Order: sequence, then structure tokens, then C-alpha cells
Amino acid sequence: MLDEICLRQLTLSGVHEGETVAVLSQGDERIDYADAFLRGAKQLGANAYHMRLPEPAAASGAWAVGDSGLATNPVAVEALKQADMLVDLKFLLFSKEQFAIQDAGTRILTCVEPVPLLARLMPTPELRERVEVGAEILAKAGTMRITSPAGTDVTYRLGMYPTMSEYGYTDTPGRWDHWPAAFVFTGGADDGVDGTIVLSPGDVLLPFNTYVQTPVTLTIEQGFITDIRGGLDADLLSSYIKSFDDPRGYGMSHVGWGLDERAHWHGLTQFPGGMGMELRSFYGNVMFSIGPNNELGGPNDTPCHFDIPMRGCSLFLDDEPIVIDGDVVVSEMKPGSKR
Repeated sequence: MLDEICLRQLTLSGVHEGETVAVLSQGDERIDYADAFLRGAKQLGANAYHMRLPEPAAASGAWAVGDSGLATNPVAVEALKQADMLVDLKFLLFSKEQFAIQDAGTRILTCVEPVPLLARLMPTPELRERVEVGAEILAKAGTMRITSPAGTDVTYRLGMYPTMSEYGYTDTPGRWDHWPAAFVFTGGADDGVDGTIVLSPGDVLLPFNTYVQTPVTLTIEQGFITDIRGGLDADLLSSYIKSFDDPRGYGMSHVGWGLDERAHWHGLTQFPGGMGMELRSFYGNVMFSIGPNNELGGPNDTPCHFDIPMRGCSLFLDDEPIVIDGDVVVSEMKPGSKR
């Protein structure tokens, strides 16, 4: 199965004869993925090679985003910049090295989720079309307001940062995507996010890879969280951010909504490995993020990062409804829609 789906992925990503495909891994992680991608690239007539980085130093216990393992290896970065496509089995996102590789025109696909999930959430051109509809709508908006029955009422002032789309493959030079994925997002102005977000039981804390058990109330003023209140989940969230000793960890990062009707909200109960991409993608979730916004071109490159997909929310762009009570209401973004 792995060979088959990796070949399909490379085909969707436009790999063809004469291209160069690099596969990046670390230590003994995902060697079977690397081999499958190499075989697929060869079958499509591409030149392919595997760059395998050494095992990382002992982990600190915190997910420090932006640490690529390539910062002290410019020769490796230069080699990857020469590839037409890079399959990232390690996770380079938020790193300066990834941005440099993209700026050279290399398209990048990150793939770290369990194989059964990759197969079930195989990207499709139809899903891409619906995601791109969402991106077009979001790119035109000046404000985003999110509400929920639990008491969320927060407003993002938009327009400072670009709109991004993820649909699970990449066939455009310099573009990054993540397999699987199906959502759109942008960032609020650095001082332009204000209001209250109330996390409800069943919302998701990534990278904890856990479901919220007790309500958490976040107060946001001028783009930063100024207060975190609640029970155990609030204490854990607050303690984690505090452990980085970086006030930028309280900054509001990207925000958007998910569009894959095949993705399960309960996915963490099935696939404890990976990075929770199914939870970021499930249909009608509204996800906001805390921490770095350098992915969007912003100045915040803190290593402290949270993605928090929420259920049952409503999202409005310039007062027009996009998601109502966890359901996407724009017909062109619904499954089976025709543009």
C-alpha cells in the first residue's frame, strides 16, 4: 500500500521525467516512507536521492518548532535547494532553512502521519478546488469574527498577511504542503486580534495531542493572550507556554477552517502517532494558533506553538457567514460542489 499511495502522491505533485526529487529523513525514522518515495520517483522517470540526517540530540520534552537540524549544515541546504521537489519526512516547517529552500523554487511536501491515515485521506483535485475556493474568499476579507455557544467572541483584523491553503500535495514551484491536509488560513494583524476564546470539552490541543476536558477562557488583547483561566487544561496550557520563557509565545498566529469531510474529529483515538493533521482538517472545524507567524512572513519566530481546532463554532468574514455551528455554509466549499 505504501508504494502505491506514494506513487499517487508524486503523480499529483507533478513529478515527471527529468526532475530531481530529494527525500529528507532523520535517523531511523520513516525509512520505509523514504524507500517508497524513491521507488515512486524512479517509476515516474525522475532522478531521486535520500538525504538522511543524524539522530537528534536528546529531546527536551517540548516541541520547539523551527529547529530543522540543518542550521549548521549549509552544504545540505544548498543541495536541497537544487531539487525540484523535496519530500520532508522530518518536519522543517517554521525553519529558516525551509524558507530558503522554498525561495529557491523547490516545492516541499511534508509527510509524517501514519500510513493508514495517509491512505484514507489521500488528496484529490476535487478537494483542492474546494480549498482554493475558501482561500479566494478569505483573501478578500478585512475582518474575521469567531463565536461559539460556549462564549467565544473574537475578532481578527485581516489583510496584513497572505492567505495560505493546504490540500495535501504540491505541484507549484516554491510551494509547501502537508499530506494529509485540507484547510485554509491567514493571520490577524500583529496588534489586530481582540476578544475572548472559550475552549470547550472536545476541542483539540496540538501538540499535546489531547482533547480539552475542562473549559479554558483566553482573553486576547491587541494580538496577545493576556489571561488564561479555567481548570487543569488551562493550567497545562499556561505552564507549557511559560516554560519557553518567551513572551512571544502568547502571540496569536494563524487562523482558519477545515474542509475534509473524510477526516474524523475522533482521529486521535485511532492514530496516536503523527502530528494531528486529521484534526486540523476535519470538516467545519475552526482552528486558531498561538505562537509563530513567520510562516506567513511575520516577525514572530518563537519555538512555542499551539494549533487548536475547535468544534461547533461560527466564523464570519466581513459579517458574511462561512461556518455556522461547525458546518460550512458556502455551497462551493461543500463536498460534491461544482464551481
